[in-house]
Amino acid sequence: MLLNLLAGLPVMLFCLLMQAVFITICLRHYVHFRHTHPNRESQWLNILLLSMVMVLMLLGNFVQIAIWATLFMLLDEFDEFATALYHSAVNFATLGYGDIIMSPRWRLLGPLEAANGILMFGVSTSVMTAAVMDVIKHSMERLQQREHL
Repeated sequence: MLLNLLAGLPVMLFCLLMQAVFITICLRHYVHFRHTHPNRESQWLNILLLSMVMVLMLLGNFVQIAIWATLFMLLDEFDEFATALYHSAVNFATLGYGDIIMSPRWRLLGPLEAANGILMFGVSTSVMTAAVMDVIKHSMERLQQREHL
């Protein structure tokens, strides 16, 4: 069990760091665009901005899945990266199919990755929710400005 924690916790911390990088990049670009184009408001622009946020958050999750798959390959749990990636995605998304299992020695890495995945999907959801709330706020402000004209 201790060996699983020693192998898994650094990967989990690295994944948390990676997600923080993706969030920072995403929000920096989002805020920069909103600040430099305050009067550009359209339905298509909002769709584009929200899509950008969703794609970057999803990309961050995919990178983490690949990082865990790399760990599984380094531990010689799988012969092919595609199988390790599939197993990692099942763990990260907490699906738990059980069609591919790891050896008893490293099996506890699965729940550790699942905990990482639950946390990261929650963080991704909160970033997307913040972006949606910002779009709603800007839309409401524009409507109020039109009413006052």
